[in-house]
Amino acid sequence: MAQAKRKRRSKHRGTAAGVVEARGRTSRPPSPDERKRQSREQAREKRLMTAPTWRSAVRRAALASGFMAIFLLIINKGSFTTKLAGALIVAVIAFALYAPSGYYFEMWMYRRRMAKRGTPAGR
Repeated sequence: MAQAKRKRRSKHRGTAAGVVEARGRTSRPPSPDERKRQSREQAREKRLMTAPTWRSAVRRAALASGFMAIFLLIINKGSFTTKLAGALIVAVIAFALYAPSGYYFEMWMYRRRMAKRGTPAGR
């Protein structure tokens, strides 16, 4: 007589609490693309789990204000010395605004991520 129901292909993986854990790969090693994706995800996770520093905020602010100075040198009209003076003044002001605001924004985002994960974030 024919079988009434299909046979199970794999074991049930449930625990007493009812949690079913994923088995993961058991048959073959991951391909180079899968390994690359895994390492990329791990690097992203590591980057997001580190607290922001003033050094990173200063670097980011210096880069942004440098690009702003170059942009102002290109678009402003007049002699080179006046363009340079104006661009440097604006770049210094931008740096003074970008560094602390960038740091505090990153710290806010970091604390938000940590609260979402349920891990305490240091001050």
